[in-house]
Amino acid sequence: MRGCRGPALLTSLLIYLPPVQMTYIFVYGTLKNGQPNYFRMLPDQGNGKAEFCGHARTVDGYPLVIAGNYNIPFLLNRPGEGHRVRGEVYKVDDAMLSFLDAFEGCPTMYQRTSVQIELEDWKVEGREKRSPGSIMEAFFYSTTSYQPAWLKHNFYESYDAYGDHGLVYIDRKDRPPLKDL
Repeated sequence: MRGCRGPALLTSLLIYLPPVQMTYIFVYGTLKNGQPNYFRMLPDQGNGKAEFCGHARTVDGYPLVIAGNYNIPFLLNRPGEGHRVRGEVYKVDDAMLSFLDAFEGCPTMYQRTSVQIELEDWKVEGREKRSPGSIMEAFFYSTTSYQPAWLKHNFYESYDAYGDHGLVYIDRKDRPPLKDL
């Protein structure tokens, strides 16, 4: 690139920049718009890039419960049980995906697995345009590590931290620090 100037330099830089890998994520809990952790998806947080794509629901039913001392939404990885869970689809870059893995305690608390979702609406135009009712694959965070009693909890179709269920979500900043085992 020595000796390149102006448009030639820009063209040279574009040729050498690797494409940014984007991954579709389906969120159903506190990361949705209007929920307590949505701010973590915003660009000014320095967690990476997340672009809202639309609303969807899982093709299979899953138990979505509110459980634990902090009333956390857990999607139990038991396909075919529970409701078709409603959520939001985001396209995220590698930095945001790494952040979400850490935020969700992946792979110990949650596991990032592939899920089929049915689109309710789609906001992305151009080559990525999709139709309502179409099926696509995305990643979501579900758990296989849960207390058996959670299967007796109410199963929800959609999570709302401020819903009429009466279970107040306890934000991470308001929880006691984790103790070393």
